[in-house]
Amino acid sequence: MYRLNVEESQMPALGDALAKGLLHAGGGRLYLDGTLGMGKTTLSQAIIAGCGWSGHVKSPTYTLVEPYECAELTVVHFDLYRLSDPEELEFIGIRDYLTDDSVWLVEWPERGAGVLPPADVVIHFSEAGSSRNLAFEARSERGQRLVEYVQQRGENA
Repeated sequence: MYRLNVEESQMPALGDALAKGLLHAGGGRLYLDGTLGMGKTTLSQAIIAGCGWSGHVKSPTYTLVEPYECAELTVVHFDLYRLSDPEELEFIGIRDYLTDDSVWLVEWPERGAGVLPPADVVIHFSEAGSSRNLAFEARSERGQRLVEYVQQRGENA
């Protein structure tokens, strides 16, 4: 597991590194685990921008899902905080977004348990004063490559 301490001002650079890694990998599923106010949406917005989206990125708190057609990949941002039953994911058309060459950013993934496909990487957010501790847990070969890519970028920064 790769661990990183990040200040809020560093989230855009981390999001950009993750986006570059996801573009290099041809997609991937990132599940963002943490309580309210940990920076999950901020990191998601930075990843979406890093994938090439130049428009406004809104939080899908009420819509549950927002897709972004970027130049090289489709990025699908899920916020499952208001999901009352994992089966609701079927009603919002989760299978329509399930492609190997897309990027999934899923906030509150535990609320979609049993319906969501496996993650490539789970990023666990925890508070560390004014900064955040992020623990990157690779759960697939693609995820391992992504974590290694981000780790190398951090060491060379």
